[in-house]
This record gives sequence, structure tokens and C-alpha cells, in this order.
Amino acid sequence: MFGGKLGIPELLVILGIALLVFGPSKLADLGKGLGEGIKNFKSAVKDGEKDATPEADKK
Repeated sequence: MFGGKLGIPELLVILGIALLVFGPSKLADLGKGLGEGIKNFKSAVKDGEKDATPEADKK
């Protein structure tokens, strides 16, 4: 329907609309929260991979 591809102009339009809706301060807080969430998710996945050892290693 949309071609499945976002270019620079489309991203700029989305950012402009987000600025109008949320305002600059709320948008900064939203970005900070999103970044922290991604960082926590990656660390949880990394810890999960460490804990998931094969049964042969436990013997």
C-alpha cells in the first residue's frame, strides 16, 4: 500500500507532526524513554543468552 519504504522526506514529515502534537520537551522525554527501553531490552536479551547454556555444559 505504501511501498514499505520510508525516506528522509517522510521521516521529516512524521517528526514535524510529532513536534506539533507533543511539543519539544515532551518529544525529548519520549526519545529518552524509548532509548532507555531499548537499552534495557538489549541487556535483558544478552543476560538471557548467558543463562541459556546447553545441558552438556552443566554435566
